[in-house]
Amino acid sequence: MKTHLVTGGCGFVGRNMVKRLYSTTSDRIILIDDLSVGTHPTTWLDAPLSKKDHGAEFYGENDRVIFIESDLREILRELRLDPDYFNKKFDLDLKRFDDVFHFAAIVGGRLKIDGDPMMVALDLAIDAEFFYWVVNHKPARVLYPSSSAAYPVDLQTEEDAIALSESDIDFTRMGQPDMTYGWSKLTGEYLAKIAAEHYGVSIACIRPFSGYGEDQDLTYPVPAIALRAAKKEDPFEVWGSGYQGRDFVHIDDVIDCIMVAMDKISDGTAINIGMGKLTTFREIIGVFTKLAGYEPEIKSLMDKPVGVHSRYCQMDFVKEKLGWEARISIEEGMKRVYMKALERAAAGM
Repeated sequence: MKTHLVTGGCGFVGRNMVKRLYSTTSDRIILIDDLSVGTHPTTWLDAPLSKKDHGAEFYGENDRVIFIESDLREILRELRLDPDYFNKKFDLDLKRFDDVFHFAAIVGGRLKIDGDPMMVALDLAIDAEFFYWVVNHKPARVLYPSSSAAYPVDLQTEEDAIALSESDIDFTRMGQPDMTYGWSKLTGEYLAKIAAEHYGVSIACIRPFSGYGEDQDLTYPVPAIALRAAKKEDPFEVWGSGYQGRDFVHIDDVIDCIMVAMDKISDGTAINIGMGKLTTFREIIGVFTKLAGYEPEIKSLMDKPVGVHSRYCQMDFVKEKLGWEARISIEEGMKRVYMKALERAAAGM
């Protein structure tokens, strides 16, 4: 039986990866999350809890999902002291992990990125511990999620916005990424390159743009805007002018692209994941309020953090190298989110 590791496996992207692996394979999945942001597997995993043992929870047929509630750094330190830690603790016969998906990070919306940048910088510590373990454990394949925040902010202004291509990040001529979150992700990409080139680790990096989905928490703009539209907010408040734009891509497309990237990239190359389309927040409000059947007044909140003005990507490299492109349109994806928002509104959220 193959065994995969998903760090940060209860966060938005992590739990969608766990659900995909559980529904499409018969492999064992170990997920680690401290639940500081993520939600417990009982709220989203379609598999029964079978037992609890040595601080872990086992789910599904053959106990093939193992959830460990812990700070990833603590587990990695245990593994550094005893590489056989998992086998001894859970009576496994695990020689090495097959696929490792590293989603553990200090994450949050714009309020977190701008409001507590030093806390976000702890991602540097998480990634340093992770890559040190990776180069010693040598899993079969590794996925490192970077971010569109790694791109130079001077390419994302109102006056000088371009469709960002992978070559716009060049480690020999550095631009300034977006706050400590961007710096940490850029550093992670560099560590991934080192792991591939100097230690022979098979690794792919991704730069997702503005991922969204039905089960995303309300600290992110898309589900929050959808919920306010479901409640028919009027006037409808938007942070900044609302003319800031992002490249919104549905989580199902993000997971699809990750799986293709794992098959086709091994040298640490980083790829964009997006629609290749700039959509403003006012346009997103328009989509949701149309679904809700009303036309509110838009009220700009100019004292709120907004980040860069325009962030979207060029997808030509991914289409050529991987033969992949997103399949879920903005209209279809946002409709799915709106239907979930109706449920949340009915539940009094």
